[in-house]
Amino acid sequence: MPRLLGDLLQERGLVAAADVERALALQAKLGGRLGAVLVRLGALSEDNLVDTLAVQLALPVAGREVPWPTAGEVLAHAEALGLRLDWLLDQQVMIWSPEEGQLACASRDPLSPVLAEGLRFALPNAAPVLMLARSQELERHLEELGRLAAAQRGNDSGDARALRELAEEAPTVEFVNNLMAQAAEQRASDIHIEPEEHGFAVRFRIDGVLQGRLQLPRERFAAAASRLKLISGMDIAERRLPQDGRFSARVGGQEMDIRASALPGVHGESIVMRLLPKERKELGLERLGFAADHLALMKSWMREANGIVLVTGPTGSGKSTTLYSALAASNDGLRKIITVEDPVEFQLAGITQIQTHAEIGLNFAKALRSILRQDPDVIMIGEIRDFETAEIAVQASLTGHLVLSTLHTNDAISAFTRLIDMGVEPYLVATPVKAVQAQRLVRRLCECAKPATPPDEFRSVADAWATRLGDTREAAWREPVGCPKCLGTGYRGRVGIYEMVPVSPAMQHLIISGASVNQMRTLAEEEGARFLRDDGLLKAREGITSIEEVLRVTSH
Repeated sequence: MPRLLGDLLQERGLVAAADVERALALQAKLGGRLGAVLVRLGALSEDNLVDTLAVQLALPVAGREVPWPTAGEVLAHAEALGLRLDWLLDQQVMIWSPEEGQLACASRDPLSPVLAEGLRFALPNAAPVLMLARSQELERHLEELGRLAAAQRGNDSGDARALRELAEEAPTVEFVNNLMAQAAEQRASDIHIEPEEHGFAVRFRIDGVLQGRLQLPRERFAAAASRLKLISGMDIAERRLPQDGRFSARVGGQEMDIRASALPGVHGESIVMRLLPKERKELGLERLGFAADHLALMKSWMREANGIVLVTGPTGSGKSTTLYSALAASNDGLRKIITVEDPVEFQLAGITQIQTHAEIGLNFAKALRSILRQDPDVIMIGEIRDFETAEIAVQASLTGHLVLSTLHTNDAISAFTRLIDMGVEPYLVATPVKAVQAQRLVRRLCECAKPATPPDEFRSVADAWATRLGDTREAAWREPVGCPKCLGTGYRGRVGIYEMVPVSPAMQHLIISGASVNQMRTLAEEEGARFLRDDGLLKAREGITSIEEVLRVTSH
């Protein structure tokens, strides 16, 4: 007798006991297979479900043990066997002959009594080999089969009405939930759904790099897009204007906040979802990849009684995580800490966090004015975007507050000129700004990496910095290989590289006198600053990342 699916899934560490109990309770009310209920709840991805069912039921998986047929092959076999194409499409099954004298039947639920009865009636003299199939693969082949049959009938009208109905039906719900579960299991930070002329692509951003996952027929896009807009709280009927939405869901066994964005394009709305785990274990300055000297600098900046500390970098470079970690480290219960953010990405205990709402006029500047009446010691501003916000931040720092914020600049030194470009007077930049940090995220090498020999120019730079920092460890340069654990990329996870520039009296003088970025950069280097590429090469020397990865994310 096959073992119970719930027990197998728990043994494999794919679901928790609470998830199984919740799914069993829902199954008792609504019916259906336990595995399908778990997928629909977001507790399990379909890939893991199919792999476990293959073991439990001892059935092959279409597309893995046996290659999928072409739509033409299935159509030809259907005609030879006297099967109606409508029946195959209604039952969501593919029947073909992978080998001479063998008949295969792939289905999401090969043990369905309805399917068994249909096969006995349709094929009274044959006993096809039953196979499991992943929903996305099966639906893609069925779509191709339907298009081929429609073309042969001269009917290319499509099923627009049926697709609109699919937005609330089980296949669409399962597709969206499974997509998010797969993304969570593969540690993706974003899901990109991009319409094209004849189809649409699904890509995951994993460790900061976009990777293609699915290429699906155009006919399925409207249903998937409508479903995503519906659960995100967007207007399904609005397709001409950009929209933003958000929702919370249990994805891949963990609770997540998901931010969604829809942007109209030539071929339809591009939809991007950012996955934000509610429980983030990486908070903590020691876990972010700071070298010992940089960690000591950051901790000293957090102990300042007043002034401005800026963290700079492009979108997605980990600025918010650094600030959250700094706040968590400095939250000793003796200081009042208030943040104003758009959006609040992570909730910190013991800290007052304010979410801006531009639609009702609560922007950074307005929130900051109110914050100052709350007697804070430390203020975190999600981003300094305009002169008004910058001006209030400067005033707050000059009146005894420590202000932490982010700026979008390419390096640390450019933060000074960026503030001046906003309209802040140079002396009001030089006086309150205590320090600026720039950062990027580089991918960590997977355990499958192999030893590498670096070019002399990079090795000499890294060795010089290691000597300067008193690091006597032997160099461990490595390069990526690729294995199943890292999905063939050679990398798994990310770590920060940093550029930290304290504002010395000499630097203040250059800022006030209107010196160029190059002049300020030369001074920072003379005073001991280590720039992004140098810090990246140090981490490559330690075997944490590769030279190629450092060069990818840093500029000269």
